[in-house]
Amino acid sequence: MTGVFEGFATIGTLIVLGILLAHLGVIDLAGQRTLSTLAFFVASPALLVTVLEDSDVGEIFSGALLATVAGVVVTGLVFVVVAVIRHEPLGSTVVGTMCAAYVNAGNLGLPIAAYVLGDPALVAPVILMQLLVLQPLALVLLDVDTSQTRLSWGSIVMRPVKNPITIGSFVGLVLALTGTNLPRVVHDPLELVGGMAVPSMLLAYGVALRLGPLPGRGVPPGQLGLVVGLKLVVQPLVAYLVGRFALDLDTPALLAVTVLSALPTAQNVFVIASRYDRASLLARDAIFVSTLASVPAVMVITALIV
Repeated sequence: MTGVFEGFATIGTLIVLGILLAHLGVIDLAGQRTLSTLAFFVASPALLVTVLEDSDVGEIFSGALLATVAGVVVTGLVFVVVAVIRHEPLGSTVVGTMCAAYVNAGNLGLPIAAYVLGDPALVAPVILMQLLVLQPLALVLLDVDTSQTRLSWGSIVMRPVKNPITIGSFVGLVLALTGTNLPRVVHDPLELVGGMAVPSMLLAYGVALRLGPLPGRGVPPGQLGLVVGLKLVVQPLVAYLVGRFALDLDTPALLAVTVLSALPTAQNVFVIASRYDRASLLARDAIFVSTLASVPAVMVITALIV
């Protein structure tokens, strides 16, 4: 359980630092937007190149991934159906779906996979699926939603290659598929810049917590409850049921699938929501509540399966 606490403690420390900096007037809302923009356009693409460069792409086709995908698809569809019934706009629906189904595989997934599950490589398929499928799809839809003019199908298809995060993901994937290693003169600066991504996201999130409406006051409770319930209950439950009864996964694989599906909403969902100015308060509150609630959720899942 040490890895669970360490992962959450690291995230919490940087968020608290962001709150403190905002409270002291060191960073204002303009500074928060700058941090989010830096993370989106510069640091995150650099991080993705260096992370995916050394990934084992073959892991993405594992049986465990099918259970993970099932959890994501069912959770996402439930939220989309509810959003359609409520006549939610496209941008808010996209961000809400990410809040409900996009897990914190990097900041929390890696330490939990290493210390709780015993193998950090277990989180690689989740990271690859999110970076190469879910995130590009969400970004395309948000680009369509925020465009000032009606986009042609050609423009829609070309949108991913113009998005810095998607570009970073695909460059890293190509390097991994071809077994190419970047020369140190290129890799080292990218790694250094990529190191800003997670701190920038967390500090920006902390500033938004301090200077924006308090969590729970800027978003309807029903909407927030739906997102968090889908994230921490429906997604891991579906992954577990598919993994156990459809794929007959062994206990370690089943534990990994279920625990990783119960991770909270990722911080970069807030960065993306802020960048496109769509449902950023929902993203902020979903991250806050799901992060707090996922600690007991992960512990309960581990105790029940093991």
